[in-house]
Amino acid sequence: MRLHNLKPNAGAKHRTKRLGCGESSGLGKTSGRGHKGQRSRSGGSIRPGFEGGQMPLHRRLPKKGFSNVRFAKKGAVVNVSGLEERFEAGQVVNEAALREAGLIKGACDFVKVLGNGDLTKAFTLEGLAVSASAREKIEKAGGSVAESAAES
Repeated sequence: MRLHNLKPNAGAKHRTKRLGCGESSGLGKTSGRGHKGQRSRSGGSIRPGFEGGQMPLHRRLPKKGFSNVRFAKKGAVVNVSGLEERFEAGQVVNEAALREAGLIKGACDFVKVLGNGDLTKAFTLEGLAVSASAREKIEKAGGSVAESAAES
């Protein structure tokens, strides 16, 4: 098989309509658009959802419901295993330190430390929300957690 032998599958390609090539072509004169009317004119198309002036469906149906999604607090999650990898023993860990270490990116309302993984180093956590399992592991390793308003 060579490049010059390659062909598309049978039926994969179809010739394009060549409009306005004389009456005998079958697509001459009105070029398949019929006589008069909106779609026979150039630029004669309607936007999606337009119902010919009738009140469209999306305006006929009642507006219903409310979503709190835009008011939700967005939190960043850090696991104990991430702290183990990125920080030295005895280091103070806060949001700024986590950003510098690359564990948090982008905007967030709060940072929560979860207890996934093992911990052998002692850290001091400041201004972070901490889960019960993470608090247990940090204190077992000899670290401490400063109380914060963001606890949840």
